[in-house]
Order: sequence, then C-alpha cells, then structure tokens
Amino acid sequence: MNLFTVDPDKCNQDRICVDECPIKIIELKDKESVPVPVPGAETLCINCGHCVAVCPTGALSHKNMTPNQCPPVNKEWLLDADRAEHFLRSRRSIRTYKKKAVDRDTLSKLIKIASYAPSGHNRQPVSWHVVYDSDELHRLIGMVADWMRFMIKEQPEMAQQMHMELVVSAWDEGVDVICREAPHVILAHGFQADMTAQTACTIAMTYLELAAPSLGLGTCWGGFFNAAAMFWPPLQKALGLAEGHVCYGVMMVGYAKYKYHRLPLRNEPRVTWV
Repeated sequence: MNLFTVDPDKCNQDRICVDECPIKIIELKDKESVPVPVPGAETLCINCGHCVAVCPTGALSHKNMTPNQCPPVNKEWLLDADRAEHFLRSRRSIRTYKKKAVDRDTLSKLIKIASYAPSGHNRQPVSWHVVYDSDELHRLIGMVADWMRFMIKEQPEMAQQMHMELVVSAWDEGVDVICREAPHVILAHGFQADMTAQTACTIAMTYLELAAPSLGLGTCWGGFFNAAAMFWPPLQKALGLAEGHVCYGVMMVGYAKYKYHRLPLRNEPRVTWV
C-alpha cells in the first residue's frame, strides 16, 4: 500500500492536508488531481495522523490509519474557555488516599489516555512502569529513604533544602511522606540517549495527572521517588527498567480520601512582552 490513498469522489482539492502536514510531504499538483505523496515521503513520514484527522470529507486514508479508525471530534464535548479554566484550576495534588487498591483496568485506561500526549517528531518514546503491589511499593520507598540518608551525609546542603532529615525521621517512625501512602505509583521512563524522552515523559505524565479525576482518581507528583530513581543505583536495580532507560517522572495514584470544594488562588503570572 502507498503511504496514503485519497478517494477522488470525496476529495474536494481544498489543500488542507497539504498545508497541515508538519513534514510537508503531501502535494497537490493541479486542481484536477488529488493529493499525492512527494518522492521519499514514506521515509520522512512521522505517522502523526494529521492528514487523516484534518480532512473534512474523510477522503484521505493513511496506510497506518483510516478515517473509520479515528473517532470523530465530538463538538458537544469541547470545553469553552470558562470550563477549561475551571477544569484546570480544580486539579489538586492529592496527598491523602483511601486504603483501597485501584483495579488494573482503570490504571491501564489512564495510561492509555496519557499515551496520546504529544512528543517531539511524534517519536512516542515514553514507556510506563506501574508499581502496583503495596508491599513492593513499601520496599521501594524504603530505598528512597536510604538515598536520602546518603544525601544527608554526602550532600548536606541539598538535603537540608529538601528537608530530607524530616522526611527520613518520619519514615523511621512509620509515617510515609515520600509517597503519602498512595496504593500505587506510575513511572514514565525513556531511553536516555533519546533527546526527546525526558520532555515527552513530563508531558505524558501531565496528561495522566489531568485525566485521573475523570476516572475518580487522585494523583500527586512523586518528586522524592523520582530523584532517587534517577540517581540511586540500588533503587534503579530494583525497578528493573529496560537497559539504557531513565525514570523521568513518578506519579502517586489512588482514590482521594477527601474532596475539595473551592478553587484556591495563585500568584499573578509574570509576563514580559516584546
């Protein structure tokens, strides 16, 4: 099959696919023809699906996706500015969780939604690692505490800035302020040599965080766990990520114990114009 095909009965030669292709590998030679790939297009195509998604008549079918495989945009579900602002402002970092596991299907659905996040050149370099078992999570958090003990000894100034002594002291007393007793954590990781991986993981984790409330879930970024996963060899070995991969984001996940009822204030944005 060619890179893409165009149904001449549906195509209205509007050039939208030509204009919207991010790699500029579609051309329309004249008003009597249909769009065609430029020479070498198969090698250059990043499989983003823009051409299929933007065609108003559904005339264009990419070899990896057809219009029938791509759900239509539901205009009734689109947010206006007020609802978008409310949605984003109502997001909260959850630090108190119910003692209840989340079923794997729900977590899988959450990760699937997050996988639609944009990535550089549509490389989609994000891999996911779920620490589901609570006993295993407790063991790994203990390794995070060990990393903090190392930091307190070897890099005391940084440890002090991050209040690590307080965190370790709490852990030793049976209080988890590292992962807040969340039942699960989700890691986003990618190949260290891929220059797009870190940013892609951060964006994907943001998608995951924003999608979580729609599934009844609460989340919080696991900064301590993420730092230890990046720099503490015992934890890296225990996680067993793919060779050459680095953890670029950790999210606590569970059912929030409490509900929030108001939208708190934030500082005014600092903006410069040129």
